[in-house]
This record gives sequence, C-alpha cells and structure tokens, in this order.
Amino acid sequence: MTQQDGSAHPRTEGEHSTTTVEQGRFCLARCTCGWRGPARRARSMARTDGELHTGG
Repeated sequence: MTQQDGSAHPRTEGEHSTTTVEQGRFCLARCTCGWRGPARRARSMARTDGELHTGG
C-alpha cells in the first residue's frame, strides 16, 4: 500500500514540490519534476532528501 506525506500542489513553471511515498518497508521522496530520491528506512531522511532537492 502506498501512502503519501504532504499535499499535491499545482505545478508552476520551474517550481518543485516534493512528497514522500512509502513502498513496503522503505520511504522515498518524489518531486513534480520527475526526480526520485533513494529508498530510505527512515521517513525523516526521505523528507531531508526532498528538502535538499528543492533547495530548502
């Protein structure tokens, strides 16, 4: 079962919006631009990957 953390926002040109997605025992960050972070066991690390991707 896949769960998402955060809400979906309409994408504007050049804007990145990340969410975390659970896949089995792992969690990963995904971005509206198509980027995917590495699979992590800790949700906090996946969120950090997403923040680093967006420059936050």
